[in-house]
Amino acid sequence: MSTATDSVRQHYAVTLAVLATSALAYAVSQTMVAPALPEIQHAVGVSQNSVTWALTVYLLTASIATPVLGRLGDMFGKERVLLWVLVGFGVGSTVAALSHSLPLLVAGRAIQGAGGAIFPLAFGIIRDEFPKEKVAQGIGLISATFGIVGGAGLVLAGVITDALNYEWIFWVAAIVIALAAVMTHLFVPESPVRSESKRIDWSGAALLSVGLASLLVGVSQGNNWGWGSARVLGLFALAAAVLGVWVRFEARQPEPLVDMRMMRRRGVWTTNLVGLLVGYGMFSSFIMIPQFVQTSTSAGYGFGASVIEAGLFMLPATTVMLFAGPLSGWMGTRYGSRLPLILGAIISASAFAWLALEHAREWEFLVGTAIMGLGIGFAFAAMANCVVEAVRPTETGVATGMNTIMRTIGGSIGGQLAAAIVTGSLIAGTSVPREGGYTEAFVISAVVLVAAAAVSLAIPRSGRGAEEEASAPAETMPARA
Repeated sequence: MSTATDSVRQHYAVTLAVLATSALAYAVSQTMVAPALPEIQHAVGVSQNSVTWALTVYLLTASIATPVLGRLGDMFGKERVLLWVLVGFGVGSTVAALSHSLPLLVAGRAIQGAGGAIFPLAFGIIRDEFPKEKVAQGIGLISATFGIVGGAGLVLAGVITDALNYEWIFWVAAIVIALAAVMTHLFVPESPVRSESKRIDWSGAALLSVGLASLLVGVSQGNNWGWGSARVLGLFALAAAVLGVWVRFEARQPEPLVDMRMMRRRGVWTTNLVGLLVGYGMFSSFIMIPQFVQTSTSAGYGFGASVIEAGLFMLPATTVMLFAGPLSGWMGTRYGSRLPLILGAIISASAFAWLALEHAREWEFLVGTAIMGLGIGFAFAAMANCVVEAVRPTETGVATGMNTIMRTIGGSIGGQLAAAIVTGSLIAGTSVPREGGYTEAFVISAVVLVAAAAVSLAIPRSGRGAEEEASAPAETMPARA
């Protein structure tokens, strides 16, 4: 499907530019919708609770499709699957852009969610195509894109909805994705590394889908339905039961969707747990910071910022991430990816601690978000590299796909719990949260990131166990994803 051949490989810098464009479109679509929800709610005439399904369904399909499509990339070629993922994402963006009703918008967002596979497929292509000494930096840049463009999406959402209308959020994504799909077809070579297995474990995929759907719907609707409600608790119980069955089922499958032996490797499960915790921190900031700065000064705190101005408070984080990702990759190449991951978690924790203590003036918030951008950029870039270092090339797609899911779940929990903590501390007789609610939420996020740093210490040092585990003999660890 690619025009490149095995004998004449495309220069890796061109490949990186194409992959970064694809990642950019997905990441910006993940965050631009959240600030635009009030505008979408008014435009399609639905309740506040109903319109949140535009976010929930996106997370659901992304979590379900990512490991399946990552596995297909390992089996049939990462460039080929990436191209079809981009086409699907473009179709979903177009459907959402043309929607004038909530059901059609939700359908478009559901199709868009398959774009979550862009990241694991991109990581696999980089591992297959780049010179060994450039792999960590390439993965670092693509990983940082998730945070860079995520923050920029908060700014763009306000600009687009004020100047045009919400449909243009999706038109912008469709245009960028169309460009990325053409460039992928023309300039990204098909990776020569393939899994020997050509069987797809559809039963395992179905169990994983039910378990993740139950978990994410429960988390996403916790604030609306009540965290102690029968519906939410029932969904959590169902998720625990189904995911438990899924783990046992996959462990007994000769060709599973996700190899449980791989997931039990210390370099994999520790990094996935760190992904959950760092995802919590990043998305809690996306909720708390814009709300805090938009609060009227009459509340005794806040800066009375507009939607666009609130997004600008995230620009220091976005700018710093642009440099933090490649720098993390360079450090990973030189010292091992474990080091920048630990540093990223510690720096991010210090940013939340700073914001908990110092948030009376605008410059204090800008300093806090800049520090956060450095920490999140380091952590996201190093996290993907830690997973890649712990698995075989034929396992890259599904392994990084599972890590992406953990970040998504952590982000969902972080966003919802941060909102619950803040809105649970309203000033009597108003809808304005107390300042202490934000302080408490910042402190909790700092503690979560400290826990991430502690877990990072358990990740094997580069070259001390990770490669040996991933390359174990076939009789002790079958070569399957």
